[in-house]
This record gives sequence, structure tokens and C-alpha cells, in this order.
Amino acid sequence: MWRRTYLLLLLVRIYFAVSPSYIHPDENFQGPEVIAGEVFEYPHLRTWEFTTTRPVRSLFPLWPVYGLPMLVLQWVGTETGSGAVAPHVIYYTLRLMMFILSFVLEDWAIHELVPSPRQRTSAVVLVASSYVTWTYQTHTFSNAVETLVVLWSIVMIQRILDNRHRSSLLSSAVLGSLLAFGVFNRITFPAFLLPPLIYLMPHFLQKPFCLFATAFSFLLTSFLTITIDTFFYNPPGSSLAQLLRTNAIVTPLNSIRYNASAANLSLHGLHPPYQHLVASLPLLLGPALLLLHHIRKPTLSILSAFSATILLSLIPHQEPRFLLPVVPLLLSSVRLPSSAASKRYWFGTWIVFNAVLGVLMGVYHQGGVVPAQLWLGQQQQQERGTGVMEVFWWRTYSPPMWLLGGQEVVTVDLMGMNASGMMDRLTLAMGECGERELRSIGLVAPTSSIELDSWRQQTRKDLLFERQWMTRRHVNLDDLDMEQDGVRGTLTRVMGRRGLAIWKISRLCADSE
Repeated sequence: MWRRTYLLLLLVRIYFAVSPSYIHPDENFQGPEVIAGEVFEYPHLRTWEFTTTRPVRSLFPLWPVYGLPMLVLQWVGTETGSGAVAPHVIYYTLRLMMFILSFVLEDWAIHELVPSPRQRTSAVVLVASSYVTWTYQTHTFSNAVETLVVLWSIVMIQRILDNRHRSSLLSSAVLGSLLAFGVFNRITFPAFLLPPLIYLMPHFLQKPFCLFATAFSFLLTSFLTITIDTFFYNPPGSSLAQLLRTNAIVTPLNSIRYNASAANLSLHGLHPPYQHLVASLPLLLGPALLLLHHIRKPTLSILSAFSATILLSLIPHQEPRFLLPVVPLLLSSVRLPSSAASKRYWFGTWIVFNAVLGVLMGVYHQGGVVPAQLWLGQQQQQERGTGVMEVFWWRTYSPPMWLLGGQEVVTVDLMGMNASGMMDRLTLAMGECGERELRSIGLVAPTSSIELDSWRQQTRKDLLFERQWMTRRHVNLDDLDMEQDGVRGTLTRVMGRRGLAIWKISRLCADSE
């Protein structure tokens, strides 16, 4: 029975992996956006993490996760003579690759960390049935990569501890590389490994060669990473040896300096220290929180999850995805209710919770942004362009530039600008009747924005709105306005009028002009 359930959950995971929802801009701009620009030389946007004088994002973890699949696709395109690889092929390849990493490495790690076959079955099914596994883990988040590195670091530590009478040099060397990879991937990584590493110290004192292997592997991987980052971030001209001596780029240190400033963190939002406890964990785990009192003995997974939750709660800026590794760590450590009635009730709430959030976050959340950007690039490439060379995006997440595939479309991100400001910007961009630069522009906006309706009505004699493309699979949760519209009115507008549309807007001018 559990095998059939697990197979069904794999199919669910694949479905969400290829559904182009957009959970957070970081899933594109902290990875695929930069690497696609390097491999395919697409015009792309480098965010502040890569352009500041002290970069806080390392390139090294991005290459094996995103760069290698892109290089393989590029090689296949060259060898088969099919030419340039289409952006949508790259996009869905990365999604499927994230699914494979989650399916193989995450589920395998759960098998390693849970010794009892009966408990292991329950743990694997619980993790596989979580919407976090369906959505966050199949998106190109550095947090998703962090989850895999945390799990396998704990697996290596457990292997070393279970083989006390052997030196475990190979596991120690692998652990060192994983620790370095994790630190350079995300600075939050050490918060998850502090207790497991403390448990490992007595073994290292008894087996100093294991400590040496771990330290040597960590330093070697760190040196390789620093070398790659130093070469990438410094302008050409100086020798690499000279750059390493005078201007070495150590992104974890830069990240610590940046996050140590409250002024910097305030730019991203400040939260109370209990944010993770009252908001993040309930959002990620839902009914599974009720099972925490059924926790088995305090394992390395439990200690890792609790340590990270406490330590990351001390940082003023908190987001649920910062605790992604906590989900498999806790779900693989809890026990299901013992009574049949309690178990049925719990499973019912668990299924509803994950189904609702899975569909919301995995299908509808900003789900039109990626398809819209792909459509805009395809129209230009196929030479049946819309006649629009400048496109304004309003009330959406920032569109990934690399998805245009190098097509010449000027993208203007208006973000959450108020409606009047948006109208002024578009009116100015179109020009006035009689001007030589009069042109049509594009507008990508949620259909839930009722201000567009009134604007179209007011300017129907002056402006022509042509809807070029639309999808209903788009919900903009940043457009919630409970104070003005009320709960029912807001839900009716945001959910009932869900969708994203691309408009071609032209100015209507009299022939005499």
C-alpha cells in the first residue's frame, strides 16, 4: 500500500515540478539568471548580491547545480545541429533536475537517517506528501540545495559515528567538502550543523586522522571556491595569483558583514524573534506541528532542526524558506497518532493542508510571469512580433530576463508602483499625437487590478488596449487589501479575477494630426 502511495506522490511531485509557479524572485535571480547569462550569453540582470563591492553570493555552488545542465544542453544543441537551446527547454530541464535531486538525494538521505524499517516508511511518505517537497524543493532555490547538503552532512556524521572502530576517512573527507559547499551556498548553513558537529568532536579527538581529512577537504574546497569567485568578480588584467593575494573574494565573510548591519536588513524587512515559531513553522508544517510531542528520541536530525530554528530566530530578517531543511528533519522524526480515530483525523487535515498550499504555491502563485516572459521572447524570435519593443511589468514579481532568449525586448519593472504612477509612466512612454516617436507599448499586469478597468474606460477615445495573451493560472498575493475591500471583497477580486494578461497599448490619433 505504501509503495503505491509513494508512487502517486512522485507523480504529484513531477506535476508541480513542471508547473511554472514563481514562489520568490530569488529562485531565478540568485541562480539561473546569472548562470544562463554566462553559458548562453543572454542579456540578464545581476542583483545587488552580485554587483556590490563585497559580493555575498558565491558562483561555485551555482555551477554544478545549474551550470552543468546548461552546458550539457548547449553541447547537445551544438552536436545535433539544432542551434540555440530554447529558454523554455532550459527552464523545464532545471525544474526536472531539481525534482531528480529531491527524489534521489532527499529520499535516500531519509532512508539513511531513519534506522527502523517501519518508521522509515512513515518518514519517507510524510516527507513525500509535504507541499514543501512538491514546490520549494523542485524550484531553483539555494534553500532547496541547502536542504540536500544539510541532510547529507548529517548522513556523513551519522556514518562516522556508527563506525567508531574504523577511521571513516572517506566519509570524513566527503563531510569536509559538504561543509564548505554548504557554507558558500548559504551563510545560514552552519546553524543546522552546530549540534551534530559537537557530537562528532569526541570521535575526532580519538581519530585525529578523521579530523585532518575533514579539515583538509574543507580547506581545499574552500580554496577552490574562493579562486573561482575571485576570478569571476574581478576585472580581467591581473594574474589570478595576484588577485588572491590582494583582492580575494570570500563571500561568506561578506555576507556576515552585510547581515550584521540592522540598516541593511531593514531593506529586506525586519521581523520579531518569534516570527519563525508563530508563522514560518506553521506555514511549512501545518498539522505536523501537532506531532512534535510524539518525537522519538533526540536524534541528530531533531537537534539540527531545533538548533537552526533557535539560531535563525535571532536574525531580524526571517522568511519561511530559511527553514526549509527543518521540514524533512522533523517529518522524519515524528510519530503518527497511535489511535485509529486520531490518525484518520490527522491524515485528513494533513491532506487538505498540503493540497491547498500545494495548488496555491505550486500552480497559481505568480504563475503567469514565466509563461508570459517566454511568450514575449518567442513572439520576437518567430518574427511575428507584437510590434512592441518595450514592455512594462506591473504588480508582478520581477520577470527573469534570460527567459527572453536574447531577444531585443526592453523590460521595465514597475513592481508595486501605485496605479496613477503606472499610468503616467506608460503615457509618457507612448508619446503624444503629432510626435515622431509615437509608439505602442506592452503592459503585463494581473487581471485582478481593477484600476485597469477604469483606466481603459476613461481613455477609450484616446488609447487602444489590445489583449495579446492571458492565463488564468496566476494569483497575486501581494495585492491583498483587506482594509479597503474587506476579506470577502479581497478574495473575490484576487481569486475570482485571478490571471495575468499582456496588453498592447497604442495611442489613437486623428488623421489630421
